[in-house]
Amino acid sequence: MTELLPWLVVAALIIGIGKGGFPVAAALAVPFLALVMNPVKAAALVLPVLIVADCAALWLYRRHHSRRNLAILLPAMVLGLVIATLIVPYASEPLLLAFTGCAGLWTVWRQWFAWRPATTRNASVASGAFWGIVAGITSFLTHSGAPATHAYLLPQSLPKLILTGTMAITFAIVNFAKIPSYSALGFFDGLNWPLAAGLAGVGVLGAFLGRFLAEMPEPLYM
Repeated sequence: MTELLPWLVVAALIIGIGKGGFPVAAALAVPFLALVMNPVKAAALVLPVLIVADCAALWLYRRHHSRRNLAILLPAMVLGLVIATLIVPYASEPLLLAFTGCAGLWTVWRQWFAWRPATTRNASVASGAFWGIVAGITSFLTHSGAPATHAYLLPQSLPKLILTGTMAITFAIVNFAKIPSYSALGFFDGLNWPLAAGLAGVGVLGAFLGRFLAEMPEPLYM
């Protein structure tokens, strides 16, 4: 695992920056690590880093969020987690690796090439439920739920801090909700917890860096 340390540190920093102000960045961590390790092991190693970084993000954005969007997204995303939990035992490693790669490509496409409507849309239960389920499934498998969540939230033209805060709270709750399923499926078996703790520290530093960058006039994720 020591030969992978540079990759792991970069991934932890990406996660932290994503939690601090650029949510899509965090979605690239598992596809990035899947280049050098098993995607399931990558997802398991990344989850503790995400949770600690989530705690920092919750503090940074505790006053910035949309309650209505939280109420719409969270139940749908939890349902997506349940669906993914039922699917994973029957999925082969090559299939998971292919899904991880597709999730990474979709993340990049959504960020740089996706069409954005000219008119602002309001929060919608139907749209939020659909994208929430998609986000729950992709978040469980590769921690890449941000693109689907963006597909629902961006058309609302929310203020940047409200957008980031809503996503921070949403994924903090969803990531905690993954723990029982990850444990039951054996994802944490053999996990190097001291390494995960060290990477979590890097993630926290990245979260504060991400918040600093998010307050700049032209945020990269908009």
